[in-house]
Amino acid sequence: MKRIVALSLLLAAFIGGVQAQELNCQVQVQAPQVNNVDPSRFQTLEESVRDFMNSRKWTNDYFELEERIECNILITINSAANQNSFSGSIQIQSSRPVYNSDYKAPVFTVNDGDFAFTFLDNALIQFSIDQHRDNLSSTLAYYAYMIIGMDYDTFSPEGGTEHFLKAQTIVANAQNAGDAGWKASEGQRNRYWLVENILSQTFRPLRACLYKYHRDGFDKLYSDPDGGRKAISDAIIDMRNIHRIKPSSYNVQLFFAAKNVELVKLFEIAPDPEIQRILPVLKELDPGNISRYEQALG
Repeated sequence: MKRIVALSLLLAAFIGGVQAQELNCQVQVQAPQVNNVDPSRFQTLEESVRDFMNSRKWTNDYFELEERIECNILITINSAANQNSFSGSIQIQSSRPVYNSDYKAPVFTVNDGDFAFTFLDNALIQFSIDQHRDNLSSTLAYYAYMIIGMDYDTFSPEGGTEHFLKAQTIVANAQNAGDAGWKASEGQRNRYWLVENILSQTFRPLRACLYKYHRDGFDKLYSDPDGGRKAISDAIIDMRNIHRIKPSSYNVQLFFAAKNVELVKLFEIAPDPEIQRILPVLKELDPGNISRYEQALG
């Protein structure tokens, strides 16, 4: 079973089976406005980031090749102080398979605009959970653990806690580094608050939603479409408890950034009573997409 260390897999590893890493990460680096850097530097950066994400063992769990978590990283460089110092944004997307389907459900989508880093030519990206070496390695490792934590939450109730705690450790180590995106005082939409929220009591309905939405919802749509949609509706409705305490919270916004298109496709074919039940909740929790919901489901 996924994410479980089975005796057969352990024996296979000793016999000579291949143990896959956790992530299958596609990486793209673009710098459309940067003219003062050799373009080959960005290709080297792209390859180094890809190798860092895919070659490192992030957990103690055993993954088969087809179980790797599908994810994408897009680094956009807006400016370069020199050949080694860059600033821009990093966009992360991850997905997970749906049972009895070829569909990959989006799980985690974030666009982080606080991304400045140094990358030396031909230097390996090195990371230690015990210290903040540099902003590039810490940011990549932080999002690796967030991707894994979110994925694990979709397969077991609050299954990602261990990995969120590692992401939180990275945040703590970066507090004195001077790089943006790590501190509570810098606003409500950054790396600090993303993991701080997910580990707080207030956001437990979101974590419960991640599990119920995928395991009780999407994974059962093939065998029980009505029951699967109801489980998804119930999970989203329960997130109202977060909205009452922290309206328009960053984590809930990110959930709907990943899910709004999927939700429209799911419920536009649902019976009218189901639509009338979920539509006001979607509009309340995700006001940025009200027009999308009204056009498709109203």
